[in-house]
Formats: sequence, structure tokens, C-alpha cells
Amino acid sequence: MPDESRRDSITRRRYMRYGGTVAAGGLLAGCTGPESEGNSSVDVETDDDSDYSVEISPVGEVTFEEVPTDVMSYSPQYADMLVALGHDESLNSIGFADYGETLSYFFDPLEGVDFDAEGLTELFSNGSFDKEVLYELDSDVHLMDPAWTSTFDGWSKDDTDEIRDNVGPWFANRYSRQHASPPEEWAADYQFYTIWELTEKVAQVFQEEERFAALQEVYDDMYGTIRANLPPANERPTVGLVTYYDDQFHPYRITGPGFGKAHVRPLEARDAFADSNKTYAENYEAAYDFEGMLEVDPDVILHNFAVTPFYDWGEITDTLEDHPLGQKLTAIQNDRFYASGQSFQGPIQTLLQLEMTAKQLYPDQFGEWPRYEPGDSYPDFDEDERLFDHERVEEIVAGEL
Repeated sequence: MPDESRRDSITRRRYMRYGGTVAAGGLLAGCTGPESEGNSSVDVETDDDSDYSVEISPVGEVTFEEVPTDVMSYSPQYADMLVALGHDESLNSIGFADYGETLSYFFDPLEGVDFDAEGLTELFSNGSFDKEVLYELDSDVHLMDPAWTSTFDGWSKDDTDEIRDNVGPWFANRYSRQHASPPEEWAADYQFYTIWELTEKVAQVFQEEERFAALQEVYDDMYGTIRANLPPANERPTVGLVTYYDDQFHPYRITGPGFGKAHVRPLEARDAFADSNKTYAENYEAAYDFEGMLEVDPDVILHNFAVTPFYDWGEITDTLEDHPLGQKLTAIQNDRFYASGQSFQGPIQTLLQLEMTAKQLYPDQFGEWPRYEPGDSYPDFDEDERLFDHERVEEIVAGEL
């Protein structure tokens, strides 16, 4: 832990002023505006008319004097947001360097849209991350949920308060990913957001509301196109979303809440695990062996996180295709076992992953998805094969609004 002289030597963040009594308890459990029941307005004293405030659960209201230019981010969805909003050069760190490889997979076909993790401080080390690193980074803002941070080894709520007071504010919301329960001391008024609501809040921090609105318009157009062209419900495939490791299938519900399912839920396929008590949300430790998976036998199997460096897709496909029961799975026999994306998705990944999953589930309606091989990048589809305007996203990232 840094000593008192170290703390005193750190410049107080020039914009970091909380609204005094603002805390998670003053936030509304919902997604409505400031007039809503249970959400009290808070007066924040400022010294300059240029000051602005943004509120997010579980942090409360944060006041900034100017746009942050030195930013800590742990999870890739916030790095994605910074790229989308044109502020990725302000990033000083990320949880895992490998997150950069996944972002590059998705961004590669988009001209001028890229992410370079080289030179960024890798935060995770030896099962946690060191508070001293945050003092050394001396960030203007920490795009990490303090409720989640407090669950890391060696961390507590007092530690997150210390960083807030001595370095800079936290600004993120982790548990919206699957609407999981946050730690008890944060739970009472914890609010859940969609990925677009979270992106809008980050856009407000960086004063990029116009860019955000343009990006959401692209999403809304694609969402409408997809919804208008879905096949009848009784013609949709059964879909199993899983991860495979230790000779077992670990299932997720595709209909579950949270932005982690933003690429599958809108497609309204039939959830192979809808009635299962072994899904990630129901029982994290539960799983299906090959016999159990064959009993479920989804028409389509999506492997979560398969395009990330955290899984060996080549080894997984070889294992299933060579296994005497795995090769009997309908999805294996029909070549409908797909490498899927990740739940830690920001706005650009959500656009691409929804396009990807629509093609994987409904090729007759939206076009075929090519087989993924390790080392591949996201396909560079011809314009008439795209489900959203890729060039418009390139323009938005470049600031051409």
C-alpha cells in the first residue's frame, strides 16, 4: 500500500468532485429518468460553468471539469466504447492484454477502427490486481465497477473508496452483464442497464453524445431489419450456447437478461436450455457430459468466447468431431457448431456479434456464416451481405458525423 507521502504527492483529480451525499443508496433500481420515484436530484457545487455531471449506478453522480484524457479500463466493453467514441488514445491500461486480440478480431474489417493493446498496463496479475498500480497510473477516471472491484482478492469497499478519494472516480457497471447479484453492501439500490444505456453514459463522460446517437441509429436500423425478417417461431432452430472445457459442456440461457446476451437474445431462437437448472445463471458449477448434451441435442451450438484467445477452438472442434458421442450431435453432423463471440461486448462488438449470430442461426434469411479457423479475423463481407452499414460505423469512429 502506498505511504502517506505517496498519497500526498498525487494531484487530486482536477475534475473529481462527488456530489457529497450521493451514493448508491440514492439511485433508483430501474432505468428511468431523474423524476422517477426513489431517485432524488442532487445539487453539485461547481466552480465553473463548464463543469458537468454524469450519474451511474453503483457510483452515484460524478462531476467533471473537463473530458478525461488518462483512463483506466479493466473490461473490454469499455475499451470498445472508447474506440467507438474516438477516445481510445486516452486508455492507459486493460485487464488482460489478450482482450486486445479479441477486439482486433472484430475490428479488423472496419477501416480505421482498431485497437492496440501494446503499451497498455495489464492490470490482472497473480489472481488479482495491485492497488499500487492505480496510484502509479494516476488515472482521471477508472472505467471499472467498484462493487465488482471490491470482490478481488485484497480489495474491499474501503479500498475502492480510497482510490476514489486519492486518485480518481470509478465509473462503470459490471453486473448488468447478466443481472447477477452484486456484493451485499452494494445490492440494495443497484441498477441494471443495457449496453446502449451504459455506452450513452460513457459518451456523456467524454462529451460524445452525438457520436453515440449516430452509432445507436446504426444499431436500431439493423435491429429493425433483423426483426422484420425472422422466420416463423416454429421454424427457428433450437440453440445451445455453451463453453466446453474439462470434457464438459457449460450452458447458458440465450434468453437470459443482461448485455452479455445482446447478440443472441434479439434473434428469439428456441433456447435448448430454457428449462435447465444447470445454466451459468442457475448453477455456475453445473455442466453436461457428452451423454447429457446428446439428450439435449440442439440444432445449433454456439461456443461462447470461442473467438477469444481463452479457448483453443481447433482443439475443441477436433475433440467433439472425434468423440464417439460428440460426433452424434446434430450440430456437429450438420456443421452448425459455431465459434461465437463474447459477453463482454461494447457497442461495436454488439453490432458485429449480432450480425454474426443472425447469419449463424438464420443463413436462409441473412446469409451464410463462414467456418471460423483460429487466426481468422471477422469476415469482410461484401456490401450486399452486411446487415448494417459498416462504412457508417467507420465514419462515426473517425468523427465524421
